[in-house]
Amino acid sequence: QERLVESGGGSVQAGGSLRLSCADSEDILYKYCVGWFRQAPGKEREGVAFITTFGYTTYEDSVKGRFTISKGPAKNTMTLQIDNLKPEDTGVYYCNRCEDYIPWGPGTQVTVIS
Repeated sequence: QERLVESGGGSVQAGGSLRLSCADSEDILYKYCVGWFRQAPGKEREGVAFITTFGYTTYEDSVKGRFTISKGPAKNTMTLQIDNLKPEDTGVYYCNRCEDYIPWGPGTQVTVIS
């Protein structure tokens, strides 16, 4: 079954950085547009960063300039570099296809302490 697994979350002070990783065992990351999504406490899951098969990236307005999505560094991985973390970035972060989602992975918790 297609599955992506997230890692790299943690608790950090506001203004800090985290680097999230998404691992893929079925070449999903290179066959499809993929992205990072987050679900804040009490809110619906939202997409925050996307990358196409050609490497074109888009970001949700609130994360522009702070989040960077990229493929690699290892084969079949995807990274989300998060800088200047804000308390409102707190939530569980997931990776998935941009649309026609596969079953969601476990996610990785990001907690930003003000």
